[in-house]
Amino acid sequence: MIGDVGNEDSGAELMGDFIDVAHPTSGMAIVNAERTELELVDFKSDDGPILELYLATDPTAKDYITLGELQGLEGDFTYILPQNINLDTHKYVIVWCVTFSVNFGHAVLD
Repeated sequence: MIGDVGNEDSGAELMGDFIDVAHPTSGMAIVNAERTELELVDFKSDDGPILELYLATDPTAKDYITLGELQGLEGDFTYILPQNINLDTHKYVIVWCVTFSVNFGHAVLD
């Protein structure tokens, strides 16, 4: 999908496949061309205490923005992206266990 050329942040969709880290995690993360929504497609992850979806600069979530609690453990879900997010730097979509500071699994947006 191609977005409007006039906006510096628009262009083709960004996407990445989830890979397991501490727990089985699968599916795809897709950011729309307008950079307003992140969609999880065919997503699946283990349950855990306080799981949030992060956009981070690296897989250890040293610098991250939370998109809130995970909406579900299996299926398709949509998250609204903050307007000021730089997806060139915050390209890791991480299922993060807040309680234990553990990366369950992540996708790298490309």
